[in-house]
Formats: sequence, C-alpha cells, structure tokens
Amino acid sequence: MKDQVRVPEHVAAAVRGVLDGGAEPVTPRDAATVMLLRPVTQPGPGPERSAGFEVYMLRRKPSMAFAPGAYVFPGGSVDLRDAEDGVGWAGPDPEHWGRVFDAPPDLARALVCAAVRETFEESGVLLAGESADSVVADTTGADWEADRQALLDHSLSLAGMLARRGLIVRSDLLRPWARWITPKAEPRRFDARFFAAALPVGQRTRDVGGEAAAVQWIAPSAAIEAGRAGQIELWLPTAVTLAELAGYPDVAAVLADRREVTPLLPELFVADGAVWLAVPGDREYPL
Repeated sequence: MKDQVRVPEHVAAAVRGVLDGGAEPVTPRDAATVMLLRPVTQPGPGPERSAGFEVYMLRRKPSMAFAPGAYVFPGGSVDLRDAEDGVGWAGPDPEHWGRVFDAPPDLARALVCAAVRETFEESGVLLAGESADSVVADTTGADWEADRQALLDHSLSLAGMLARRGLIVRSDLLRPWARWITPKAEPRRFDARFFAAALPVGQRTRDVGGEAAAVQWIAPSAAIEAGRAGQIELWLPTAVTLAELAGYPDVAAVLADRREVTPLLPELFVADGAVWLAVPGDREYPL
C-alpha cells in the first residue's frame, strides 16, 4: 500500500502541458459509476453458505480515448436528458441525493438516472420496476436489446423508455459510495459519483460489447491480486474502491454501510524526472 503512484510515461506525456503551466485545466464532466455486486455461495450439502461476493467489471477497448485497456465498473458521463423530471421515481428523492453528493436536485436526479442508464447500457441490468417494491425480472429479450441500442445512439432517453414500459427508477437500490474527480492536469476530466448496487434477483448480466473488450464477475480481492500481478490494469479510483470492497464479508454488509461522500481529487506532480500521482485523503493505492 502506498500514497504515491508513478504515472506510466504514455499517460504522463498527455499531462505535462498542464503541469508545466502551458495549458489550462479542463472542466470535469459529471459522471456516474456503479459497482454491481452479486453474492457467491459455497456449494455442498445442507443450506447454502456465503462465500463472499463478486463485482461486475469490464475491460475498456484499447482504442478508447479515456483509460484504454483498463478494467472499470459500468459508468459514464451524464447525458442532458438524464435530468428530465418526467422520469418515474421510487426511493430517496433528488433532494436527498443532492445532499449526499453536494449537488443541486436537478443534477442529483441526472446522476441517479445516469447510474441506472449506464448500468443497463453496459451490463444489460436495469434498476427499475413497475412499482416501489418490484424490479424488472428479465431484460434479455430482443425488445430490451433494441431499447438498449436506442439509448446508446441517443434516439431514446431513459425517461422515454421507462414511461413506455410503465416502469420507474428504483433509486433505493443504489447506495452512494464515493466521489472521484480526475486530476487537474488530465486532458479528459470527470467528476464521478460512485454507487453500489446488488444484482436484482432474476436478472443477469451479459456481454453487450460497445466500449468493452471483455466483461467478467470477479471478487474484489482477486481483482486486486490480478492488478498486482500485472494481469489487468487498474486506475487509482478503481483500485482503491476494490480494496475498500474487499473489506466487507458480503453484499448486505456493503449496502448497509452509510458512507459519508467527500470529493477525492488526486494531485499530479513531477519529481525525479517522472510524473507522480498523490493519493487523496487517507486512502492508499493497494497495488
């Protein structure tokens, strides 16, 4: 564990302009990221026993401009239409989420809707139901895939899809986890709010392609070990989050934790001819 990380040279080259004072930092884009979790049970005679849990991750295509080849959780930028106030809603309201993430209610609504939309777009899992105590049971049909593609090409909004299907967002299925802001020197910056959610009963993920070259369910501790062994690439927020998740025994414990969300802004600096990243707060880089 450490509080400073050396930035690979292929990444460092892109940030030196700002670090040297030759370029102005860009404004970060609001984004939402979701750690989708499922329990793992121990096989054998008698009642099933918990064997921990796994998190859904995808490997970004090497051609992507941001975090190429890295293993990440589903997520992405807030779309303008994520803020539509016509979306059906159950659970904590936008004002509540605004207090959690220090955001105005319209942005808070957009963040929750972006979390639901991005999870569906990148895993096929939909955190919505017909009522406040129901969840969609299956999203694997051809009609669901058509809706997913329409969300991706922006011909359909989340609010429009839910209204047509008679569904509402289940914001109570999400738990706030963290807020990571991309360092000021990065050419692409995001103000990403991290959520945790359990895989709804009956639903299952599927490899939906798009920005992902591969997807998998993996135990947080196993992902950390794979990162340490150089088998997968993990960026700082993802690695720190995996280390945090690894400290919980099961999905219920993760969702029961009431975390206080404060902005985490890593700082880039030059030392000994290399670019380094300072881990914010009392966090440590687990690789």
